[in-house]
Amino acid sequence: MYDKKSGRLTLLKYDSNGNGKVDTWSYMDGARVVRIEIDKDEDGKIDRWEYYGPDQKLVKVGFSRAGDGKEDAWSHANADDSIAAIDISTKRDGKVNRVEYYEKNVLTRAEEDADDDGKMDKWETYRGGHLASVAFDTLHRGTPDRRIVYGANGDASLEVDLKGDGHFVAVKME
Repeated sequence: MYDKKSGRLTLLKYDSNGNGKVDTWSYMDGARVVRIEIDKDEDGKIDRWEYYGPDQKLVKVGFSRAGDGKEDAWSHANADDSIAAIDISTKRDGKVNRVEYYEKNVLTRAEEDADDDGKMDKWETYRGGHLASVAFDTLHRGTPDRRIVYGANGDASLEVDLKGDGHFVAVKME
């Protein structure tokens, strides 16, 4: 498809498996790919969104965590194609409120704006594929003031930053 005014290419449609049904749409700016949308299972819902930078390198990949064709998460890759981070719109409104960070495709930490005020207020740390701690900013000061630490045997302890200086002390839980 070409823009009627400029004559520039705007859309390419492609049947990737040759069955006669379009399953890939490449949105173009002339010869430059801007975005590609793919309906891999051909159910009429987009499964993958690919976004390209001016250098034609893949910048991020969007996907639907619910598999319903509504884009609600975007992955970013490292140079070796491993996952670096995933931005998530937990409310599925297009607004990123959770970011997960990965090392060698393993989740290591996450940050979340749980109260939707535009500031991160929940921090998760993972070790060996398991949740090691969750910290919360219950005072809305931009840093955590409460933290739950999980032991390898499944026990948990609560820690509190009483002075706001980043030093947590254990609190006895009953």
